Amino acid sequence: MNKQIFTILLFISAFLSAQTYNESFVKSEQERYLRAIKMSEVQYPGDSKIDVTYYGLDLTVTANPNYLSGSVIIGIRVDTSSINSCFLDLQNALTINSLQLNGTPAVFTHINNIISVTLDRTYVYGEEFFIKVFYQGIPGSSGFGSFEFSAHSGVSAIWTLSEPYGAPDWFPCKDTPADKADSSDVWITVSDQFTAVSNGTFESEIDNGNGTKTFYWKNRYTIANYLISLAITNYHHYDTYFHYGQNDSMIITHFVYPEHFNLVKPYCDETAVMIAVFSDRYGLYPFINEKYGHAQFGRVGMEHQTCTSIGLWETWLVAHELAHQWYGDMITCADWHNIWLNEGFATYSEAVYVEAKNGKAAYNSYIMNEMNQAKNAQGTIWVQDISEVGQIFDWYRTYKKAGVVLHMLRGVVGDSTFFDIMRTYSADPAVSYGVATTEDFQAIAESVYGQSLDYFFQQWIYGENFPKYAIGWGKTSLGGDIYRIDLNIAQVVNPNPAFFTMPVQIKVNFVSGDTMVTLFNNAQNQNFRLDVVGNPISINFDPDNWILKTIQSLTEVEDIYQPIKYSLKQNYPNPFNPKTAISYQLPVSGNVSLRVYDILGNEVAIIINGYNEAGKHKVDFDATGLNSGVYFYKLLVSELQGKDGKAGEFVDTKKMILLK
Repeated sequence: MNKQIFTILLFISAFLSAQTYNESFVKSEQERYLRAIKMSEVQYPGDSKIDVTYYGLDLTVTANPNYLSGSVIIGIRVDTSSINSCFLDLQNALTINSLQLNGTPAVFTHINNIISVTLDRTYVYGEEFFIKVFYQGIPGSSGFGSFEFSAHSGVSAIWTLSEPYGAPDWFPCKDTPADKADSSDVWITVSDQFTAVSNGTFESEIDNGNGTKTFYWKNRYTIANYLISLAITNYHHYDTYFHYGQNDSMIITHFVYPEHFNLVKPYCDETAVMIAVFSDRYGLYPFINEKYGHAQFGRVGMEHQTCTSIGLWETWLVAHELAHQWYGDMITCADWHNIWLNEGFATYSEAVYVEAKNGKAAYNSYIMNEMNQAKNAQGTIWVQDISEVGQIFDWYRTYKKAGVVLHMLRGVVGDSTFFDIMRTYSADPAVSYGVATTEDFQAIAESVYGQSLDYFFQQWIYGENFPKYAIGWGKTSLGGDIYRIDLNIAQVVNPNPAFFTMPVQIKVNFVSGDTMVTLFNNAQNQNFRLDVVGNPISINFDPDNWILKTIQSLTEVEDIYQPIKYSLKQNYPNPFNPKTAISYQLPVSGNVSLRVYDILGNEVAIIINGYNEAGKHKVDFDATGLNSGVYFYKLLVSELQGKDGKAGEFVDTKKMILLK
């Protein structure tokens, strides 16, 4: 049974001086990113003086020859005091046949991937007009495969993936995630052997009587330009349903390569379960009046609104792209600096689904794997250089570490509050069906939690690396069954921030059970004191793994206060069989090596090899597996900084005897 903390003293002394992923996915993602890095110039953030309200794409797409032609209507509202010109983004590889302003031919230029339009008069704030661009050509692929003519099993397959800067490769637009259109329509004319899929609801299919068909899809929700998509081939169409009320259901449409259907059907069937899980935790599926679905294509996955494009059918990836419908599609990052609000949220949702499906132990295992990868992240989660697509979509930082940030936030605020935060974020009118920054999410999280979380977001989103802890603890009997624990938590100096501020859980273990206490660690070197009922035999630091970290040492020490000189004590007991304790003390912090050698000088064990804080330390050595005889243990300390301000070393060796 759990011991109860008897009392926690009201003073804290702070000393500021001191599940495995598929390899093919990783490879494909890296190729996807590297392919996009060839962007020589980022067309960002578009014309800030206009607000796009509508996209209407009416396109004809052919294979053999590969070609695109048609028109796009862009609805525009003036977003400044007045304008007499505006511009849109479209790659020069596409030829503009003509351009209309409100149905009348207009003056324009198309230079350096920019369509500059001279308006027929001065338009003032709030006025609306529309531009219609007639164009044709072979689209480029400056994004992750912006517009691809490919094939499967000898059949043509045409598809788009515009994130982040690829939309202007195939249609004129304002190329920024910050400006979401209020709605969109897509008409796609293709060979009558194909099915054409896009966002929103399926409205009609027209046989044109000339070997072509036109498919019409209508989206009634706000949408970012990069989420508008096409997917065209000889799809097998399979429908399932998400039932969200006694008499309410939403269609889930799956468009799959016919030869793959039997293999991918289980993932299609599981999708409704995933929608139910995320609807419970994040709020009802955000495009409930339209649909969800999948369109198979030639990349890994992309969260196109209401219809994910998918090439790698795995449970975690299906969950990841589905979660984007809440975070990425309904709420879109306001700029690519804040891409973690898309990818980190979807990555963490993989673990959320694992937990719902397989339990907390499976969740913990999944998070451990995420943390192991997150430790490879370099730089801040807030992307500093958005001119490089590889920087925006850095695997370890934007996906893994950003996902772990949400796990840590859950640890800080607690399960119930965390999911309250997520549901509140989904529903907040300031961001819902709009765009968000880190500060928007932080403000909502703080409003639900009721406390400031500035320290958390500043260090994890705008800081780098993760904490590296050295923990020392000791105990003193106060009489009866009361013991005092003195605990020191020290962190290795970090460039930004100098140290990490986090609530940390400490589990105190007794013979008869354990108890948990949470301490707020807000100094680089910090002492805590607490009194407990019962004789503590050990402690665990962050036992539930809520913090991305490394523990460089966790040692029981006789006195956590700083000694004045180095010392290596004789082991006790000596002779011993098979365990003994070795004590040493450090007046300053340093890198410690404690190793055991046989009488011939051969190294037989490494007891300590890492950073230790200043203090008195005691470690246990287990000689099980060694033969009886004389052994030597050697302490080598490389000071991080000596008392004179210079680096130094300490070396000492002692003899011990193992008798079996």
